[in-house]
Amino acid sequence: MSANPPWSQLQEDTHDLLRGFLRSIKKQKGLKFEAILVYGSAARGEFLPGYSNINVLIVIEHITQPVLQQWGGIHKQWAREKIVAPLFLTHKDLQQSSDAFPLEFLGIKEQHVLLEGRDPFPELYVNTTNLFLQCRQEVHANLLRVRQNYVEGWGRVEAIQTLLPLSLTSLLPCLRGLYRLLDRPSNMKSPEVLEELQATLAVDPSVFQEVWRLKRGLSTPGKHELPKLLERYLTGLGQLADRIDSMKHEGRFQ
Repeated sequence: MSANPPWSQLQEDTHDLLRGFLRSIKKQKGLKFEAILVYGSAARGEFLPGYSNINVLIVIEHITQPVLQQWGGIHKQWAREKIVAPLFLTHKDLQQSSDAFPLEFLGIKEQHVLLEGRDPFPELYVNTTNLFLQCRQEVHANLLRVRQNYVEGWGRVEAIQTLLPLSLTSLLPCLRGLYRLLDRPSNMKSPEVLEELQATLAVDPSVFQEVWRLKRGLSTPGKHELPKLLERYLTGLGQLADRIDSMKHEGRFQ
C-alpha cells in the first residue's frame, strides 16, 4: 500500500479527517481491502466544510456479511464527520456494472483520488452505450422528485432550502454525461458545467446558478423568495428535459 497518499490533490480541509479515517481502518484486525478512493466534491476540489459530504469507494476481493458488519462499525464512527457510507465494489462489480451505470463510473474514473492500494480505474473500460438513456432518465426523474419532495415537505419554505441543492447535486453528473456525448468538455468544476448549459444545450443557466449559490451558502433567499426560486427551478428543469428530448429527435444523441 502507498505510504504517502496524494494529499496535494485534496483540499486541506479534508486532510486531517481522511488521515483519521485511514488510521481507524488500519486498526481493524483482519480488515482487508484492495483500494480506497475518494470521489465526488472532495476529489473535484469543491469540498465545502459544513455543507459537503465525503464520498469513499472501497475495492474488496470478497464482500460478505461479516465484512460489511465490520465496516459498519467504522461508518458509525465517521458518519458524524460527513463521510458517507462507502460504496463497496469487487473487481467483478467493476467489470460487470460499468455499462449499467456509465454515468457514475465515468464520473469516478475521471475525478477521483487514490488514498491506499492499487487504482483499478485507469484500466477500466466504461461502455457508454447506455449513457444517454441514463442521463435522460435521471433528468426526467429529477423533475418528478422535486415535485414529490416539496409535497413530502408539506409545502414548507424550509423544504425548498433542502430539496433544491439536492436536486442540483444529482443534475450535475447528468450534464457532464450529456457533454461527453456531444464531444464537449465535461471534466470541469460545477460552475463551469452550468455556464456551459447555454452553449451546449441552449438552456438558460441562470436559475441553476442561483441554486448553486444557495447550495454553497453564497446566497440566502428569504422566505418570500424561495417559493419563487422553486417555481423558476421547476420551469428551468422542465425546459432542460424538453431540450434533451428534442435533441434526441434531431439525432444529436446517438
